[in-house]
Amino acid sequence: MPEDLRDLPLRERKKRRTRLALAETALRLFVERGYDATTLDDLCDEVEISKRTFFRTYPSKEDVALAADSDLWSAYLERVAELDTEGPLVDLLHAALHDTLATMGPDWDRRFLTARHLCDTVPALEAHSLRYCHETTRAMIDQVSARRAVDPSDVRLRLAVEIVVSAWRTAALTWTAREGEGGRAGLTTLLTDTFAELPAALAYAP
Repeated sequence: MPEDLRDLPLRERKKRRTRLALAETALRLFVERGYDATTLDDLCDEVEISKRTFFRTYPSKEDVALAADSDLWSAYLERVAELDTEGPLVDLLHAALHDTLATMGPDWDRRFLTARHLCDTVPALEAHSLRYCHETTRAMIDQVSARRAVDPSDVRLRLAVEIVVSAWRTAALTWTAREGEGGRAGLTTLLTDTFAELPAALAYAP
């Protein structure tokens, strides 16, 4: 059992096992049979749970397919809520993103890469993924504005957060196009390199 689950109550451990089993099984079925051809009944039968249990675990078929996305963003928002109140915001958010990536489980890379490939062929999943980004961006703005006592409509705050999200998407899409080259370390390096290009990008004049 993963170290971070050992101190949890039995009920919570069972919930997390069910969540992971659903996410892993869903990705396997979506790849083997196709996303549209795989029903929730198929998925629930494979994991041996009821639909009621499924909907207590994930809101929708799209959500279970993109569990790796939601795992990342949920953990990231927890770190953002603990950000220092001093220092350049983009740097702090960038560091928090690296910290969050380091805490993802060992299977997260594979699940995230598989989900990215599914998004390439299933428009509904790509739209759902973009929704995650939008919701996370909004939540980050709210959290940072409250912690730093600034107006959430401040254009500098909103731009800083949008820049971080955009840099992440750029790095993640590049990593996906390279078939997950280098694993987690490769993604982390791409993220660092992407942020390093921000000054040049702002002055870019092709």
